[in-house]
Amino acid sequence: MGEEFSAAVAAVTSAFGDPTRREIYLHCRTIDAGVTASEVADRFGLHPNVARHHLDKLAAGGYVAVHVERADGGRAGRPSKHYRASDKDLHFPAPRDDLLVNLLARALAQLPPQEAERMAEAVGEDYGRSLAEQMAPGEGLRSREAALRTVADALTAHGFAAHAEARGNGVLAIINDHCPFGGASFQNPVICAVDRGMVRGMLACLYGDTMPETESSRALGDDACVTVV
Repeated sequence: MGEEFSAAVAAVTSAFGDPTRREIYLHCRTIDAGVTASEVADRFGLHPNVARHHLDKLAAGGYVAVHVERADGGRAGRPSKHYRASDKDLHFPAPRDDLLVNLLARALAQLPPQEAERMAEAVGEDYGRSLAEQMAPGEGLRSREAALRTVADALTAHGFAAHAEARGNGVLAIINDHCPFGGASFQNPVICAVDRGMVRGMLACLYGDTMPETESSRALGDDACVTVV
């Protein structure tokens, strides 16, 4: 429970550690129709890019939902992104359905290892793509570094306590200090391919196709789960 609580703290701290971001989130909760980055910039005296950064950080954590709308509700005009407060539960610890995790692990254990790993990664990739599409619908691609930071924020919100790190020579890594799969990953380490797939799926939407590789895994006795890109 200690590690799970720490992961929940990391997720909330990542999203709300900045006092301005906290105020923006509270403001979003008062506007049923949602807010745009320019509206937030005007209200809080921020550059539009700074306002967008705060909103995207909240979106990566699932605390606001993103919708693309046109100002007049019709087809004319340039569409804009509206951010609405989501129904995400802010209670501790971060929820994890142990039954579903264990059932997934048991299902994967019925398959040959290589096939199980491919399936686990495919499931993670599909889910990662859906997350990225919710965070940035219809948005252009980001730089690799910016995309990886967004991926780390989203993983943290899902209980991985992740952060992005530059390794030199163009190598970037995502380090997960906590595994929300719990003991299921130690019993069946192939389940770790799910989070590698999530990284690949999110990056495909936010940056472009990549081939993430697992460098180390807590389930195999390492200190942290590391995915390199």
